Amino acid sequence: MQDWLKYDKVWIGIIAGLCVPFASYGILLMIYDKMDYYEIFNPVGLAPNFRERTIALLAVICNIIPLQIFNRKNIFNAMRGIVFPTLLYVILWMYYYGMELIHG
Repeated sequence: MQDWLKYDKVWIGIIAGLCVPFASYGILLMIYDKMDYYEIFNPVGLAPNFRERTIALLAVICNIIPLQIFNRKNIFNAMRGIVFPTLLYVILWMYYYGMELIHG
């Protein structure tokens, strides 16, 4: 347990909170491309930006993974650090896609 305490810094959480959604976006994009290639997913009838909007939202949600890891290791300052980039990503997502959803 003591080994994890050296990572109990807010900036560690900020870095994790910034990097995990980027990596998740790339992985989710590859999965979505494979689904398109094998014709598993049919985008007929969906909004034109459904794909990028959904992948971006799922990438932000993936910040729950390091948050849960930090919680299990009781490194709460790193957990606090994850909140800042997650909030930034949510604000950006709402700016780009939220108004379209609200207005129909």
